[in-house]
Amino acid sequence: MTETVFPKVSPFRRFRAPLTAGLALALVGLAACSPNPPPASRAAASVAVTLPPIRTFPTRAAPPPQRANADMIRDFLDLHFRLEGGSELPVFTRFEGPIGVALTGAPTPTLRPDLDALLKRLRSEGGVDIRLMPAGTPSAITIEAVHRSRIQRILPDAACFVVPNVSSLEEYRKLRRAPQTDWKALRSRERLAIFVPNDVSPQELRDCLHEELAQAVGPLNDLYRLPDSVFNDDNVHSILTGFDMLMLRATYDPALKTGMSRAEVAARLPAIFARLNPAGETRPPHPLAETPRDWIKAVERALGPHATDASRLRSAHEVARMARDYGWSDHRRAFALFLVGRAEQGHNATLAQAHFRTALNYLDQGPDAGDLRALIQSRLATYALNAGHLQRAEELITAALPAARTGQNAALLSTLLTQKSHLAELRGLTREAAAIRSESLGWALYGLGTEATVETRLREVAAVGGGLLR
Repeated sequence: MTETVFPKVSPFRRFRAPLTAGLALALVGLAACSPNPPPASRAAASVAVTLPPIRTFPTRAAPPPQRANADMIRDFLDLHFRLEGGSELPVFTRFEGPIGVALTGAPTPTLRPDLDALLKRLRSEGGVDIRLMPAGTPSAITIEAVHRSRIQRILPDAACFVVPNVSSLEEYRKLRRAPQTDWKALRSRERLAIFVPNDVSPQELRDCLHEELAQAVGPLNDLYRLPDSVFNDDNVHSILTGFDMLMLRATYDPALKTGMSRAEVAARLPAIFARLNPAGETRPPHPLAETPRDWIKAVERALGPHATDASRLRSAHEVARMARDYGWSDHRRAFALFLVGRAEQGHNATLAQAHFRTALNYLDQGPDAGDLRALIQSRLATYALNAGHLQRAEELITAALPAARTGQNAALLSTLLTQKSHLAELRGLTREAAAIRSESLGWALYGLGTEATVETRLREVAAVGGGLLR
């Protein structure tokens, strides 16, 4: 998501090369352990790929935030009264009254269950009076599932996006340059539309639902300084966190109402947060510095899906250099180093590993850092396996698995389980390896989608000459 200059739309979730250490990456890395693998085309021609049932996550409440209320009050104000580019919003807005949601377009089989689970969480954890309405019923929010190409014809860098005062992509196309679709002109929320792709993996679609629906009813801004939120363009978190639910619960607190100024909202927030999150009253504040626009732009270049590998590499080093020069020692410094390691791994594996290891030094052991820490640990585990350091690989995999499950990152979970199955294979535990591999494929179907899972399964077969089919 980002702020864009009128008449474009904001906010949106960026379409970018995924941060998740994907299953294909793990398989390609592990293939190095097998000499003279046959070509993938031969495996595809000779092996019938049997996939297990798709796996999904149960609906669970997120752990509560672990930060001081003083810090979260500042976050609330910056999330609600500022857009990413720096524009100030003059008034507080939210929906007043019950919120009906309509589902249109061509939904995938997983969209409705994931939406039902999200709406349940928004009601129980976020205090938002929101429900899915019967087909054809006028609704405040319309979620339209369309082909990804239709979204990117309008916003080439968007994976999904939300727009005020329209109910369909066709309506938005006609009103794209009209003032009512400009977020900066918004003074009340009455009708919004969310556009999501129906030809991506179930996880990518679910992630779009979480981020865009949360912004449709709540804050419009994103802040890189947030370590524990989907309201952060780093896309580290897949689903709404405890912090996000607290922000929504505060948004819909009876003490606030649409039309309030920043000063009026600020005057009420201390009492609201003390009531909603009493544990945050006793925690000492640790305010982080603002994130400069030049750093954000460098991150966008490093993650851009249309950039060359060389451009991403240069931008990633620029991100890390600026983070160092700003004197940061928080999760943003770790994220910068992760981006360098990610960009370097195809060029200099030794340097990539060094950056991944250094990144871990800037992450504490608390739950806020768990998702990014697990992403880094999964990368290091692949290197450890390839080097034959089995004990170290096991330690990294074991440490990362809880965060992948808690954060409901199926793509990452499938990678870690693939690594775990290969570890069992190397130790001669063939049956255990096969069981873990089957679970990994079930999560890959959700995290990566059927086509990607079949492709990576064929790569796996090619890499080990069919040995892992036992």
